[in-house]
Amino acid sequence: MSTVETATAAQRRVTRPRADALRNRERIVTAAREMFVQQGSEAPLDEIARRAGVGNATVYRHFADRGELVHHVVLYVTDRVTELAARAIEAADAESGSPFEALRGFVHAAVDERIGALCPILSEAVDPYHPDLRAARIRLEDAVEGLMARARAAGQLRTDIAVGDLMVALSQLTRPLPGAGCLVDFDQFVHRHLQLFLDGLTAPARSELPGHAATLEELRRDHDERGQRRARRSEEGLGQK
Repeated sequence: MSTVETATAAQRRVTRPRADALRNRERIVTAAREMFVQQGSEAPLDEIARRAGVGNATVYRHFADRGELVHHVVLYVTDRVTELAARAIEAADAESGSPFEALRGFVHAAVDERIGALCPILSEAVDPYHPDLRAARIRLEDAVEGLMARARAAGQLRTDIAVGDLMVALSQLTRPLPGAGCLVDFDQFVHRHLQLFLDGLTAPARSELPGHAATLEELRRDHDERGQRRARRSEEGLGQK
């Protein structure tokens, strides 16, 4: 056997476990996202492992604790939605492309990632200031704004909304409602309601919106300020006891 053949065989032995490990990691994150949507961030890790088709030890080999797993699920979903926006931009830039139809396709694809159902995780189990999450949010905002800018420039999207308006609407329309379990196939209404919402985004605007267009940065600032007020009230309450 030649040196080249020996080296190639050795490389295969080194590469294969890594490829298997990456596939296991992706299966765990995908299963965790599904479980978090259904049960919240406290979903049992052994059930996540079972759904991913791996052992509990494999989960802990990839993620030191629940917090790290939740962190990577949020990153995974954010990156997937960013990729959807990038694909929509390519469609909008195509010779026969319609920017608003590309935006419409992005919105429908994005809701299938169940970002609304995952929103509670952001406030309960994730550090929103982590550099990885902040960078992912910036990539997402830039991609969605790029898509919306194309639709505005084409005169197809009303000018009085911003990325924050769109993302809040997606979260609200895809977040499970209290008592929704009594409805038959609740998810069937999501895309119907999205169509109604999207029809309201087309230009020319049929009415004047109250308030002002919201950016994601403004939403994060408002969220931080509310958190600080809650913390102060909690401290004041403890001081009175």
